[in-house]
Amino acid sequence: MRRDRYADRVEAGRVLAESLGRFIGKDPVVVGLPRGGVVVAAEVSRALGGDLDVIIAGKLRAPQNPELAIGAITEEGAAYVNKDVLGYMRITEEYLEEEKKRRLEVIRERLRSYRGVKPKVPLAGRTVIVVDDGLATGSTMISAVQAAHASGAGEIVVAVPGGPPDTVERISEMEEVSEVVCPLMPRMFFAVSQLYEDFHQIEDSEVMDILREFAR
Repeated sequence: MRRDRYADRVEAGRVLAESLGRFIGKDPVVVGLPRGGVVVAAEVSRALGGDLDVIIAGKLRAPQNPELAIGAITEEGAAYVNKDVLGYMRITEEYLEEEKKRRLEVIRERLRSYRGVKPKVPLAGRTVIVVDDGLATGSTMISAVQAAHASGAGEIVVAVPGGPPDTVERISEMEEVSEVVCPLMPRMFFAVSQLYEDFHQIEDSEVMDILREFAR
C-alpha cells in the first residue's frame, strides 16, 4: 500500500521491519537513537528477533537557534560537524568546544539512567541496524554510525522511516554503511514531523520502559 505518512512511530517501526525481513534469524543488534528512534527500533527488534540497544548522539546546536543542528557528538565524545553550516554561520571554535562540553554532559547523564536499566550490548562483529524516527540534516545519524563503527560493528545498516533524498544519499555514501533503508523520501521535505500524524515528544520514562522490557 502506497503511503505518504505514518500514524505514529509504532506503525513506522512495523513498516520498516517489513523492509528488513532478511535479517530475521541473523541475530542483529537494533540500536535506536533516543528518544523517538527507540520506539521505532523496538518494533523493528520485536519483528526481527534481535537485541535492542541505544546509541546516544546529541545534537550540537547553532547559536541563537537550538533547533538547527550544526553537528552531533557521541557518548564517547566523538563529534561530527557540518562544515558547510559552520562556514556560512561563522561559528567560532570557542563556541563549538563549549557546545560539545554542554551536550556531552547531557548525554552522559541520560546514559547513566539508561544503562542502569539495561547494560550496553557489545557490537563487535555483529550486524548493527541503526534506527531513528526520521532523518533531517543527518548529523546525528552520522555520529551514531561512526560510534557503531568504532565499537567494532561487523556490518552497519541504517534504517529510518523517512527523510530527504539528499540526506539519504549522503548517509548511503559513508564507507561504514552497507545499506540505507528508507521507505519515504518526500521531494518537499521540511521536518521529520511531516512523516507522522502523531509525532508527540517521547519522554525518557518511555525509553526506559522499553529498555526494561528488552532487558528481561
